Amino acid sequence: MISETTQLLMQFIQNNQIWEIPIVFLLAFGESLAILSLLIPATAILLGVGALIGTDTISFMPVFIAASVGAIIGDWISFWLGKHYHQKVVSMWPLNKNPKLLARGEAFFQHYGTLGVFIGRFFGPLRAIVPLIAGTMEMSNTKFNIANIASAPVWVFVLLAPGAFGVPWLETMFG
Repeated sequence: MISETTQLLMQFIQNNQIWEIPIVFLLAFGESLAILSLLIPATAILLGVGALIGTDTISFMPVFIAASVGAIIGDWISFWLGKHYHQKVVSMWPLNKNPKLLARGEAFFQHYGTLGVFIGRFFGPLRAIVPLIAGTMEMSNTKFNIANIASAPVWVFVLLAPGAFGVPWLETMFG
């Protein structure tokens, strides 16, 4: 079931297409920014944006680029916060209220390293903390940026593709 917030935002994007790029950028940015991503239902909305692409309401490439850039910047800021504020960040709300999430993120990062930054983007709550933990664990900027920049477009494609390509396929099969 689609939430009321998701439906309203989808309608807004459909009716005000001039706002599609900034909205999609902010959704991907928010979904990739530590802690904020726990509060924003961006994944569901981005899946819906894919459906708008599939119905030719909006264009794929500008949305794809905006979401990719938003995701890259959100993860980069999370990494930077972890690198510069170390344990101060992890002792703040909501991470201090959920030590299991933090422990899972640390274990995940220690096990997978650079690949963990790439993989972490695809797993809900880990997406919110893996870049932050990579920063607190002093991962090199180069390794982080490679994983971040490589994973963002793949993640965006995975979210947009079902609607962008599935809706036209369904229309040809059953339309």
